[in-house]
Amino acid sequence: MPSSNDDLLFHQSDEVGVITFNRPQARNALTFEMYDALSDICDQIQHQTIDIKALVITGAGDKAFAAGTDISRFRDFKTEEDALGYERRMDHVLGRLETLAIPTVAAIRGACTGGGAAIAACCDLRIASRDIKFGFPIARTLGNCLSVGNLSRLVELLGANRTREILLTSRLIQIDEALNIALVSECVDDPMARAHELCEKLKAQAPLTIASSKEGLRRLREHAANVPGDDLIVQCYTSEDFKEGIDAFFAKRKPQWKGI
Repeated sequence: MPSSNDDLLFHQSDEVGVITFNRPQARNALTFEMYDALSDICDQIQHQTIDIKALVITGAGDKAFAAGTDISRFRDFKTEEDALGYERRMDHVLGRLETLAIPTVAAIRGACTGGGAAIAACCDLRIASRDIKFGFPIARTLGNCLSVGNLSRLVELLGANRTREILLTSRLIQIDEALNIALVSECVDDPMARAHELCEKLKAQAPLTIASSKEGLRRLREHAANVPGDDLIVQCYTSEDFKEGIDAFFAKRKPQWKGI
């Protein structure tokens, strides 16, 4: 269930499960093992090995929900299969979360970027504190790209124009905008406390209505995303620019993009 080094924690109480990304010293940056643990917990919920009626996902500490994938994991990427394998892993994990029949709530503080933002986008509801910063600043940092599946989730959530704009400019969405565009439903001082209150209401709703509504919406989104995109992933992840982005991150300097 949770990862062996406790980087991802799970507990349940009163038919509500809570997943906590537990690397506050790294702003809860996600390792591959954490993604796998999240997927495994979702599988157990779906098969009712874990018997809950609602799920909350949050990050430890007050600085971040999750600040993307741990960039050190990209240092060994060299081949097309490295790139495609990573994005397939992401699509699998996010798909497992998205297909849960129970309601899911993201309780967000601080940075919610990259893989963390993708996970929050897959949740049914998002509750945030005032310091939320949501987005995918990859055009400024690493020079990689999102899969078509992830793009479709963002377009559904934010609209095509805003998705395009935040990806091209690397800017992060903050609380006033997040509320205005319904990226988050509420701004509260204590997102976890509010998420638990909300789960009490969600637990009382008709489970088949929730499951059917979620699945119908997912099918609509997935149908719209049924287009090829592997060539785009390979183009970015196997580029010299991607290697430069990783080197620049660890050297704490701005990357020098060449477009190759």
